[in-house]
Amino acid sequence: MAENQKQVFLTGGTGYVGSRLAALLLSRGHYVKVLTRITTNLMQKLPMGCHPVFGNALSEDYASHVPPSDTFVHLVGVSHPSPAKAAEFRSVDLKGLEAAVKAAQSAQIKHFVYVSVAHPAPVMKAYIAVREECEQIIRESGLNATILRPWYVLGPGHRWPYALLPVYWIMERIPKTRDSALRLGLVTLPQIVNTLAAAVENPCQGIRILEVPGIRRQTLAAMSHGSKVPSPQGLG
Repeated sequence: MAENQKQVFLTGGTGYVGSRLAALLLSRGHYVKVLTRITTNLMQKLPMGCHPVFGNALSEDYASHVPPSDTFVHLVGVSHPSPAKAAEFRSVDLKGLEAAVKAAQSAQIKHFVYVSVAHPAPVMKAYIAVREECEQIIRESGLNATILRPWYVLGPGHRWPYALLPVYWIMERIPKTRDSALRLGLVTLPQIVNTLAAAVENPCQGIRILEVPGIRRQTLAAMSHGSKVPSPQGLG
């Protein structure tokens, strides 16, 4: 891993996906800085080996702490999005992305990684509109970037859509609904974390988009190499 070691700056690193991604990257020999506002019980939120940077993800004031990172992973967003949170999508998701892109440009980041959302879709219009706006900002920034487009990530506390799996199974086999069912398919927490790690380790030139089928393929590749997603504290 030494020849491919990445210096990663991670926002949202104490969250549902970010804490597990940080643990996985550390286990694979990468250097990880995590932007956080948490000052108490931090070690319960971050895996051992992370380097915390204290700051506000909605302001690029933290930009001076990004170097010498070569990779920037941005995972800040409103938790449990719903139509009732339309204003928060703009004040948190959009503002956080704008700050991250400015910080990444200032630090001359070689590769930017962002989790967007699958689209088009018949629901969550405000959420999708903001994520599309974020994607456009990334495209116009000149940064090399990988953009993931999951629809819903299954995992602890996020299991109710398992009841929909039989419906997805049927829709994926009907020609008229197959494309939508695949694009708006469910992915698991290990699938999204493994795909993010693969994106970090395999930077792109230009813009790379990974839809749900691509996210699932990355996990199959990771499984063939024996990859495992650690817990937030990296203890199994």
